[in-house]
Amino acid sequence: MGHREDLLEGAKRCLLAKGFARTTARDIVKESGTNLASIGYHYGSKDALLAEAYLALVGELSDAFDGQGSGGVTAPPGSLERFREVWHNIIGTMRGPGSMWRLSIEIVAMGDQMPAVREHLAQQQREAERALVALFMGLPEKDIPDRTLDTVGRFYTTLMTGLIAQWQFDPDRALDAEALTEGLGMLIEAAGRAVPDTA
Repeated sequence: MGHREDLLEGAKRCLLAKGFARTTARDIVKESGTNLASIGYHYGSKDALLAEAYLALVGELSDAFDGQGSGGVTAPPGSLERFREVWHNIIGTMRGPGSMWRLSIEIVAMGDQMPAVREHLAQQQREAERALVALFMGLPEKDIPDRTLDTVGRFYTTLMTGLIAQWQFDPDRALDAEALTEGLGMLIEAAGRAVPDTA
């Protein structure tokens, strides 16, 4: 590996061990076996490097989202069963101590103190929405219209943020995929009853 890759791997290890706020440039240099100047040369700043490292950690979980290694997602696109199946996979990455999703909570809580990290991650939010919509709806990412991203995509990322918070703060009461799907089914049923019959 070159310095760029070494820095990224070192930053990932530092994030998992210390989080965003407590990781220093010297920590990353020590962990990666590089030098301080290489951070600026390859990434521009420590914050930009940490943001890239976080995105790389999320990317490493993407295979788990669609069930790679356990048969994949098999339910029909757009179905409640697919909703349950995908959330089961995603929530599986949130369980247990040391979940990397605690880093998301740190960004929410301390984003004002790390504006460069927050801005970099906010710019990537659209791609996260695109990937989630593609997974749940079974569509190629390139075929997803902007309106769908602005509505369905943001719906999924809002659910994801809430679930991350629940699993970090109160895992004993956090929703699992079955309860989440049952709740959505009840909302759909109630909404159907509320629509007046115009026939």
